[in-house]
Amino acid sequence: MSGVRWHTSTRSGNNGGNCVEVADNLPGVVLVRDTKDRAGGASSAGPSSWTKP
Repeated sequence: MSGVRWHTSTRSGNNGGNCVEVADNLPGVVLVRDTKDRAGGASSAGPSSWTKP
């Protein structure tokens, strides 16, 4: 997928590397992947599922 821009999720803490990266710059989808396993694939969700309450 081209144009994906990953950043560390603001919900990730400083808890020993248990972080996720998020790509929320694509229309209609948010991608999430494990920071420690970037080649392991990504999960996807709709933007409304990722919005802060």
